[in-house]
Amino acid sequence: MRITFCQGVLALAIVINLLILFYVSRLQQRMLHRHRDHVQPSSRLLPVPQKLGVTVIIREFEDFENYVPDVVKSFLTQKPEQPVMVAADTLPYPPLVLPDAPNVQLVILKPAPDQPAHVSRPETYVKTEYVALVPDGVKVDSTRQLDRMLEEFKANQGRVQMLAAPVQSLAPLRCVNLKVSLRTWTAEYSLAPSTRLCTALKGDAVILLRTKDLFNLSTPLAKPLLTSLFIQTSLRGWTVRILDISFSSAHQPLLSSSHNQWKAENRAKASRLQLFRDFGIKRVLLEDGKQQWFGCSKETSRCFGTVHDDTPEYLYQNRWTPPCCLQALRETAKYVINILETSGVRYWLEGGTLLGAARHQDIIPWDYDVDLGIYLEDIPNCDFLRNVESGSIVDEKGFVWEKAIEGDFYRVQYSEHNHLHVDLWPFYPKNGLMTKDTWMDHRQDVEFPEHFLKPLLPLPFAGFMALAPNNHRSFLELKFGAGVIENPEYPNPALKNCLPTAAGTAH
Repeated sequence: MRITFCQGVLALAIVINLLILFYVSRLQQRMLHRHRDHVQPSSRLLPVPQKLGVTVIIREFEDFENYVPDVVKSFLTQKPEQPVMVAADTLPYPPLVLPDAPNVQLVILKPAPDQPAHVSRPETYVKTEYVALVPDGVKVDSTRQLDRMLEEFKANQGRVQMLAAPVQSLAPLRCVNLKVSLRTWTAEYSLAPSTRLCTALKGDAVILLRTKDLFNLSTPLAKPLLTSLFIQTSLRGWTVRILDISFSSAHQPLLSSSHNQWKAENRAKASRLQLFRDFGIKRVLLEDGKQQWFGCSKETSRCFGTVHDDTPEYLYQNRWTPPCCLQALRETAKYVINILETSGVRYWLEGGTLLGAARHQDIIPWDYDVDLGIYLEDIPNCDFLRNVESGSIVDEKGFVWEKAIEGDFYRVQYSEHNHLHVDLWPFYPKNGLMTKDTWMDHRQDVEFPEHFLKPLLPLPFAGFMALAPNNHRSFLELKFGAGVIENPEYPNPALKNCLPTAAGTAH
C-alpha cells in the first residue's frame, strides 16, 4: 500500500504530539517529586540519636549579658567537630554571635506560626547518644573532660542516670536529696548522707545523661534548668553522682554590674515561681528547715474553684488539698475557736472535721473546709455572730464573718479574696436530741443525742486543743457508720474512690 504525502504528514504530527505529551508528563512527575521532597521534612519523624558522643547544650543564660559565644569557642577549640546546641526561649537580643559551623545550632524553643513543629523541638537537632548540660561561663581546659565523663558514665551504667562535674565557681556544688510529692504539692530537700551520690544538686555543674532520658522528661529544658531537671528525675527515682572531674569558670562574676545582677535575680525568681506553678508545687521545704510557699494567701483567691458534688477538682487530679489551703484552714479554725471560747459560745468539732481530728489530729488531707457545731442560744454572746444579720463583717484580722446564703448557718472566710472558710452550724436541743433548721444533703447531717455534748472534751486538732463530743468514736459512727475512723473515704465515693494507700500516707 502506498502512503500519500498527506498521510505521512499526519503520522509525523501524531508522533510529535505523543513525544510532547511524554515529555510534559515526565516534567510534571519531576516537579511533583521535587515538591514532595520540599515538604517532607515537616512530617518526618524526629531523628534517633545514633552517634556515640556528646552534644553540649547551653540553656541557661541571660540575653542582656552572657559568655555563651566564649563557651562555644572553648569547646570547639579543644574539639572542632564538637556538636553544640544553644537553646533559648526567644531569639536573644542583643544577638548571639556564635561560630559559623554546621555543628553549632541556635534553637528557639518558642514555636513560630510560619515554621513546622520540629523547628522548635530541641531533640530534632541532637544526634548523639549523650548530652551535657553546660552552664554559662564554663571554660574547657582539656579535650579529655567530656571523654572522661563519658567513660565514667559507662562504668556507672545501671547504677546512676546522671553524672555531674563541678564548675569551680563562687557557688560550690552540694549533694542533696529531693523528695517530691505531687499528691501533697510539696518538694522537700534534705541533706544527703553521701557527698557524692544523691537525687539533686545545689550549685554549678556540667550534667551528663543519655539523650533519650533527657528528652523523655515532660519539660526537659524548663528553667531554672537544674531545679526543673531534678524535680522530674526525683519523681522517676533517678540519682546523680558527683565526679572528681571539674570545669573552670572563665568569668567571675558572670554579671558585671549590680543592675544586671538585679535583673537576673528577678528573672530567676519569676522563672522559679512559674516552674512551681506549672509543676503544681506549692510548698518547698529546704534542707535548713525553712519553708517557701507558692500557693494562695490572704491576698489571693484560693487554689481551687467551686466544689461540685462534694468532690473538689484536685481529687480528679489525684492530688489532695493544697498545703497552703490546709494552713489557711488551720489558721482560720484556731482564730474562730478562740473568738467563740472568749465570747462564751459553746462549740464542738463537727462532721468531717471531727473525723479528721480523730484520725489525723488535723484536717483530713483532702478536705476543703472546717465545720463547727454551736449552740443556737449562745449566738447573742458573740458580737460578730449577732451583728452579721445586717451584712458581712470584716474584722481587724481580715477575716470575713457572714450569714450563709445556703441556709441558717454562719461562715467565716479566711479573707475577702480567699474564701477558704469555717462553717458554724447552730443546733438546739429538742426532746433530748440536737437538731437544727438547715439540713444539707450529707450523710452525716443528722440529729444526735445531746448527751454527746455533756460534757465536751478537749481533742488535739490542727496544732491546738479544741472541744469535741465525748465518746467521739460513737458520735462519728452514728453519723458516718461503723469503722469510719479506720476506713478513709473521699466525700463522694461514687465519683472518686479513695486510693488504697490513702490511710497510710495520711497518718
